[in-house]
Amino acid sequence: MQSLLLGLCAAFLWGLHDFNVRKIGAKTDAAALYLIVLLVGAILLLPLAIIAGGWSTLNSHVIGLSLAAGLGEAVAGYGLYRAFAIGPVRLVAPICGSFPLLSVGFAVARGAEAGPLVWLGAAAVVGGIAIVARGEDDAPTGDTRAAVGWSLLACVSFAATFGLLQWAAEQGADLPVSLVARLAACVAMFAWILHQRIDIKPTYAILPNLALLGFLDVTALTAVTIAAGFARPEFASVASSIFGLVTILLAWRFLGEALKPLQWLGALVVFAGIAVLGLV
Repeated sequence: MQSLLLGLCAAFLWGLHDFNVRKIGAKTDAAALYLIVLLVGAILLLPLAIIAGGWSTLNSHVIGLSLAAGLGEAVAGYGLYRAFAIGPVRLVAPICGSFPLLSVGFAVARGAEAGPLVWLGAAAVVGGIAIVARGEDDAPTGDTRAAVGWSLLACVSFAATFGLLQWAAEQGADLPVSLVARLAACVAMFAWILHQRIDIKPTYAILPNLALLGFLDVTALTAVTIAAGFARPEFASVASSIFGLVTILLAWRFLGEALKPLQWLGALVVFAGIAVLGLV
């Protein structure tokens, strides 16, 4: 149950994060935006990781897993930003939100048991997100193939990131693992920016917004990582996948974007899926 609650907390934070990304995402390159978000998150996480301690648990295996998770985090975040910038939300959100099935599969590959109820709950979450996102009629148009490609990349990378982070956190301290992964993501994104010669100056005008995004992102990811200390940590990944639903509900409430009756049904399906997982 604790893993599920941590996942729901992460979903709310990521929903707020994506809600703000939708408002500022077109102002500069996705890589420049995400680099600042990663850096802010690392700065916020550093003192907490130092105070928490547990650095002696970071052996070569844990560090390797954390570095790999950081690379996955960089790819997942960049793919998400690019996908939402190119394609309609009704197309992008269901694909990006499908990573729980991969997360459960990752856990099964590592020896966890997954009965019919687990798969039913995960499928309900993903299916409900798809139903809700389908009604986003006002989303911008774009290159459908590119949007699908970036969304798939984000989906796979999110699942890998969460799985690797939780695997590392099972053997090492949560916050140091998260910090190492975040720093690795910063380095990977900075290297990409240098390679592509991307100008980050346009981000200076929106630094307060990016600082908020960094706080929301790192807090959400840390919540999913901490779930490794509880039973069924893959449930945190499943629950966190409703971040797309949170974003759409925020847009309905604060931006006046209408939700159709079918979308409300989809929301009920999502929460029913979460309830099923909570009973397993």
